[in-house]
Amino acid sequence: MNLKPLGDKVVVEVIDEPQTTASGIVLPDSAKEKSQRGTVLAVGSGKLLDSGKRVDLEVKTGDTVVFAKYGGTEVTLDGKELMILSERDIHAVVG
Repeated sequence: MNLKPLGDKVVVEVIDEPQTTASGIVLPDSAKEKSQRGTVLAVGSGKLLDSGKRVDLEVKTGDTVVFAKYGGTEVTLDGKELMILSERDIHAVVG
C-alpha cells in the first residue's frame, strides 16, 4: 500500500459486514448502513504538541477498531475501501 498517514492520522480498511433483518432477510447494498468497524493498516507518527514533543498513537497496525459513523475521509485504493481518520475519530479497539 502506498498510503502513509501523517501526524495523528490512521488508515483503516473498512470491514464489510453483511446486514440482515431480525427475520433473516439480507439487505441489499443500497439499504445497508456504512460499517463503523475496520482494521488498521497504517498509523502516522503521532500528534505534535506545541512544545515540539510528539505523542505516540494508542492504536497500532493490525488492530480492529470502531470509528465514528461520519468521521474521516473515504478513499478507494487498489479496490479496497479505506478510511483516513484522526485518532480522535476512533472510539475503541476490539479485542
